[in-house]
Amino acid sequence: MLSRLARCVSNAGVCRAARQVVKGHGKHRLPAVPPPAAIASPRGHQTLATAAAASLPTVGAPPGVRHARTLDRERLLQLEWEDGTCSLYPFTWLRDNCQCPHCTLQSAQARSLLLADLDVHTGVDRVQLTENNKVTITWPDQHSSEFDPEWLKKRCFSPEARQARQEELFLNEREYWDSSLRIPTASFEEVLHDDKAALAWLLALRRIGIVYLKGAPVEQGQVARLSERIGYLRLTFYGHTWQVEDKPMANNVAYTSGKLSLHTDYPALHYPPGVQFLHCLAQAREGGESEVVDGFHMAEVLRRNDPEAFRTLSSLRIDFTDTGTDYCDFCVQSKNHIINMDNEGRVVRINYNNATRDSVLDMPLDKVQPFYSSLKAYVELMTQPENVVTYKMEPGDLVTFDNWRLLHGRKSYMSDATCRRHLEGAYLDWDEVMSRLRILRRAVHGEN
Repeated sequence: MLSRLARCVSNAGVCRAARQVVKGHGKHRLPAVPPPAAIASPRGHQTLATAAAASLPTVGAPPGVRHARTLDRERLLQLEWEDGTCSLYPFTWLRDNCQCPHCTLQSAQARSLLLADLDVHTGVDRVQLTENNKVTITWPDQHSSEFDPEWLKKRCFSPEARQARQEELFLNEREYWDSSLRIPTASFEEVLHDDKAALAWLLALRRIGIVYLKGAPVEQGQVARLSERIGYLRLTFYGHTWQVEDKPMANNVAYTSGKLSLHTDYPALHYPPGVQFLHCLAQAREGGESEVVDGFHMAEVLRRNDPEAFRTLSSLRIDFTDTGTDYCDFCVQSKNHIINMDNEGRVVRINYNNATRDSVLDMPLDKVQPFYSSLKAYVELMTQPENVVTYKMEPGDLVTFDNWRLLHGRKSYMSDATCRRHLEGAYLDWDEVMSRLRILRRAVHGEN
């Protein structure tokens, strides 16, 4: 089972913003090294070990410093590396990040130096290269700082180095996909017990947005077991875990047998859960198929095809609400953009649930019709058959997906006493998931 997951992880490429829609024709697959704006779907056959390594940044030999000198007027340290490139470091930043035991609590890797004690206009008394190629700086007050060249190289202020470091830390690049995606699949038990399998799972979850795990025991508690592989579950008003069943007097539209339109979970919270687990314990005899769509991809297509609609959905904040009783009684209210972007204009979160979109619409009167038209354009785009992946879970299947990126839904189903559809769900936050990914990456590949 891990081979399919491995193939998807190994083919992880750079997809900052989709510029085209590729419609599925038969068994469409992922290019091995997709160009920017490509859409992802699987191709190739590789082992898990090779695949996991291929999706990680290449770590070369530590660089050596050929020459170091101060630029006193600019208050910069200039390092010339053995490969002929140069890096510049502000004096203030170097003093602020002194790694000595007086300035850094080594056991916590945390700064001890108080900002109140930092001279933000400091100069440098002298700079030396030690015999083991460390950079030593003596400050005007005769305090001494020593820096490892590899540590400095990773923190170079050039745009290229900063971008590489951010990608290494956060894995922001995504692979976009349409209905031709074959969902990457792995073994539930192998993910639980093998670090390489767990790392491949989380890399694919981050890059592609959805991973299918097969072979989980058909009993409650498995989403909690899986969460322990990462850290801990996100507690919400529906509990640590929750049971998706057809319930009388349902306090959520998911607890009915009707069709669920494509949505993200919990936009009624200002910080919705980042990752969702759903474990199938029993499936309906008829209906109940799951649907997912790549919300980031659809947002980029909207940005290209209808820039005004994209601007509307990314600039207006919409009210969401959720009221009821479950783990405890609740009355939550939020204001979220349908499409969230970061400072670089990159789509980072989709907030959309038609069931909990509030009747309160806090916007000027002349913005109401443009908002509805823009939202309709986005929903119509994401519901086109060539953009939706449909699958049917069977008992023992456990799907994990990015709740900030994917919109998921479900077809209606027939419920009866002898075969009641039952899924158990749980949430985690991306902070915990990325933390475990970095720890696993260090354990598997020995990275600092």
